[in-house]
Amino acid sequence: MKSTPISSIMTKNVVCVSPKQKILDVKHIYEKKNFHHHIPVTEAGKLVGMVSLIDFMYSIEGAGLDDKNTVYNKLMVKDIMTSNPHSASSNVSIEKVAHELAKGKYHAIPIVEGDKIVGIVSTADVIKYFLEQQ
Repeated sequence: MKSTPISSIMTKNVVCVSPKQKILDVKHIYEKKNFHHHIPVTEAGKLVGMVSLIDFMYSIEGAGLDDKNTVYNKLMVKDIMTSNPHSASSNVSIEKVAHELAKGKYHAIPIVEGDKIVGIVSTADVIKYFLEQQ
């Protein structure tokens, strides 16, 4: 159990955005049901940043739901993303990722092979895994 690779529980079909997209696209992603709260930012498949729901909410400053609000079409993903996010390789153990998430600095960690994103794992994914082991 301690050496089980994170790739066994990560979400593989990761929704990503590019730094050059408008945050309107981020809004539309967050409006989908059952969406995780972190969006990796990629350029040519390479992980370059992360957008969290908190990053997004702070940037829109109560803009509301209207897609025509200026803020949604003025700001770009690069304006609100966290650059150079913490990541892990797909062969790292679930236990190691759990320890990193338990520190409270991150709520999701993108999983990479080289520079390419291959998955993402959230705190909820790790909790579900450990609950299923009981």
